[in-house]
Amino acid sequence: MKNLLAITDFSNKEIDELIHIAEDIEKNPAKYQEKAKHKKLATLFFEPSTRTRLSFESAMLSLGGSVLGFSDANSSSSSKGESLSDTIRVVSCYSDIIAMRHPKEGAPLVASNVASVPIINAGDGGHNHPTQTLTDLLTIKKEKGRLDNFTIGFCGDLKFGRTVHSLIQALARYKGIKLVLISPDELKLPDYVKKDVIEKSNMDYVETDSLEKAMPTLDVLYMTRVQQERFFNEDDYLRLRDSYILDMDKLSSAKKDLSILHPLPRVNEISIEVDSDERACYFKQVYNGRLIRMALILKLLNLI
Repeated sequence: MKNLLAITDFSNKEIDELIHIAEDIEKNPAKYQEKAKHKKLATLFFEPSTRTRLSFESAMLSLGGSVLGFSDANSSSSSKGESLSDTIRVVSCYSDIIAMRHPKEGAPLVASNVASVPIINAGDGGHNHPTQTLTDLLTIKKEKGRLDNFTIGFCGDLKFGRTVHSLIQALARYKGIKLVLISPDELKLPDYVKKDVIEKSNMDYVETDSLEKAMPTLDVLYMTRVQQERFFNEDDYLRLRDSYILDMDKLSSAKKDLSILHPLPRVNEISIEVDSDERACYFKQVYNGRLIRMALILKLLNLI
């Protein structure tokens, strides 16, 4: 039984296969509308989510399957003190596959050790978010036509940004990727990601605190929000939340074919005026997320 706990659980060949299936789903939706008929997806979200949870539910329904689960830990028996392991064992009896989000790093691994059905990590604390990474890779492939030989800037909260950590892990396996890491000192990429992923893979990278200086060099810009829920001190959050705000002035020096990504939700780090710029791809990411999660469900259920 295969799970998706981290993007490294899949080889490049498997990722390419998922992207190919997602592209085929977009072209031929009727071909897939009953592929998961009579299958059940459980969405266990111990942490708030809009896009990821609804994307999974939409994906399963689009495949002809059904969905059960909860969107708030307080509405589950974990509020009574039930262990995660017991919750997973119980839900495995009701479903064919589980997508879970949890505030604690490593929770999906714990779940996979006791589950009798495939587990999909839909985000665990500041650790990993592999299905967002698949979404990002599909978006980059559709926008650039390739997954190698480009410069990508990650801007904002690189310390707690699980989407950033997961995407860097994935890109480390492709050739010719240059990283520009843009953040204040307090939100720099963790050393373990730099040492264990970037430096181990001999990736070309630079660190800077200036979005303006980096902008002309970028093929892809990955914006992130400063995540209030990851801070213990609200004063630190308030001081850092407006570190980078992308607006049309900052885009004046950008390449005409720049692709702007954001995992969402955004607060104010991308001005609304940027939404109408043809380089804005973050709502395309939302659309692509359903397609790639449909492909993932099919793969993990051995329906393709």
